[in-house]
Amino acid sequence: MHDPTAAAPAPAHRFGPAAAPSLALGVIGNCAFSALVDQHARIVWCCLPRFDGDPVFSALLDPGAHASAFAFELENQVSTRQWYEPNTAVLRTQLLDDRGQGIEVTDFCPRFYSRSRFFRPLMLVRRVRPLHGSPRVRVKVDLRYDWGRAAPRITRGSNHVRFVGEAMTLRLNTDAPIDHILSHQPFVVTREYNFLLGADETLADGIAETARTFEQETVTYWRKWSQRLALPLEWQDAVVRAAITLKLSLYEETGAIVAAMTTSIPEAPGSQRNWDYRYCWLRDAFFVVRALNSLSEIGTMEDYLRWLSNVVVAADGMHIQPLYGIGLERELQESFIDGLPGYRGMGPVRVGNQAQEHFQHDVYGNIVLGSAQAFHDHRLLHRPSQAEFARLEQVGEQAVRVYGTPDAGMWELRTRARVHTSSALMSWAACDRLGKIAAAWNQPARAAYWQGHAQRMREEILERSWNPQRQAFAESFGGRDLDASVLLMAEVGFIDPKDPRFISTVDALEATLCDGPYMRRYEAPDDFGRPETAFNICTFWYIDALARTGRHEKARAIFGTMLAARNHLGLLSEDTHATTQEMWGNFPQTYSMVGIINAAMRLSKPWDSVI
Repeated sequence: MHDPTAAAPAPAHRFGPAAAPSLALGVIGNCAFSALVDQHARIVWCCLPRFDGDPVFSALLDPGAHASAFAFELENQVSTRQWYEPNTAVLRTQLLDDRGQGIEVTDFCPRFYSRSRFFRPLMLVRRVRPLHGSPRVRVKVDLRYDWGRAAPRITRGSNHVRFVGEAMTLRLNTDAPIDHILSHQPFVVTREYNFLLGADETLADGIAETARTFEQETVTYWRKWSQRLALPLEWQDAVVRAAITLKLSLYEETGAIVAAMTTSIPEAPGSQRNWDYRYCWLRDAFFVVRALNSLSEIGTMEDYLRWLSNVVVAADGMHIQPLYGIGLERELQESFIDGLPGYRGMGPVRVGNQAQEHFQHDVYGNIVLGSAQAFHDHRLLHRPSQAEFARLEQVGEQAVRVYGTPDAGMWELRTRARVHTSSALMSWAACDRLGKIAAAWNQPARAAYWQGHAQRMREEILERSWNPQRQAFAESFGGRDLDASVLLMAEVGFIDPKDPRFISTVDALEATLCDGPYMRRYEAPDDFGRPETAFNICTFWYIDALARTGRHEKARAIFGTMLAARNHLGLLSEDTHATTQEMWGNFPQTYSMVGIINAAMRLSKPWDSVI
């Protein structure tokens, strides 16, 4: 018989399972570190104390029961909305439940100018405010160390929690109930709450005051930074988002630029093409600098040249690696993390990158190209000297020495060496730009010296890379396989894009490498078989080549396709699956964001068409 005096059972908490890993992510950062936030306001990736550090939140690569993440879970959640505060790196996420109640989460990493320096503390700031009704939230700060293998020892104070690890201790300062956070107890959000996760330090001011001030100052910084960009008329929002993302990839302390924020997101489903991109490739960094320079954002170039000059001086005219650690580390030994299953269970998870052992001869051209503008640009705070030109000439001499010799190529082939056309092209670029610098600096003898090398290389490249059967420039001297990297011939000024040989090459690449509008890197099988997904930067090179050869409408149409391939926040990873349009590869990929800027600058209508 029913007892009317018995207590009614407590209603079940309705907190759904965490969303499956995807690249529908936003990035926040401050040029010291970064974090990735999913559409449910869950931080699923964050490496500390810098880009290549220990992922204290690693749910992106381990979505299981022991996932390491920082989440605000809304009871009975049915919808989300996420956007960036315009022209900033401040991310806002709204979560709504089945009764129209909800919260808004603001995420950012503080960055602003203070005390004659950029203030960029090791700190994630998360602010939660109620939108409607009485929403109930469960806060979960499931932080782990040593690639998920070690749970921290937790201590607490009246308004903070310390996560004590063997190599690092982090502190969460908050004005939310500590008991509820530690027990994962849901509670009603009746007012604004603030969460500041960072170094194990006491705040100078109150928690709410600090969070509010940091948000205001950070918004102001990014808006002023964006305001100074020389934008194209069209696609301005896409370009601003790409530019901010590239800026966030700068490790300002040393000047290094990481290729992406993540490791081991596979290039295609189950492909085993899982690499660690949290390092500075000289090739990728050059393209980042070039893209930001085109927007008149030269500060990143100045920072990068600090890092690059250290690489050049240490090499002393000898071999230079294609990549280094962001602190100039030379040894980036590749290893596997057994405890993490990988993105959607598709391991392996790699740390380090074997490419640091490679000989990739295009690196010397990328160094000279990345430095060249500094020798002509009078806006720089620290303009290069004759001594720096002499060091750059050492790089050029190395480009001459390695020209025409086999290497791993720009796609970092691990088991095959050839005389790659793209590597020879960059040796030419090194000599060509050094000749132009010498001429501008009124050094005719040096100009003639470098121009002579450039002319000799140009004639040989045109002859030896041309395949008459395929009517295209091939990927290697005397080869027949096609490779999208030869499209750079026009971008670096090696050949007139209206040259019939270049036009024929574009047509051949389109017929061989394109899956609809998307372009793969190359046709020949590599260590893992034939590439399955399109490599985004190759599609952007294709767009650029179409525009340069006069096919503007087709270029604009494909650019529209690539803009549609971005995630909901305007970000791209490394690869796009031509059939599913799903993003694959490490994220966010600087190469891909560079492509957005370059295409917009190339294709936009001019400002004087409307003003």
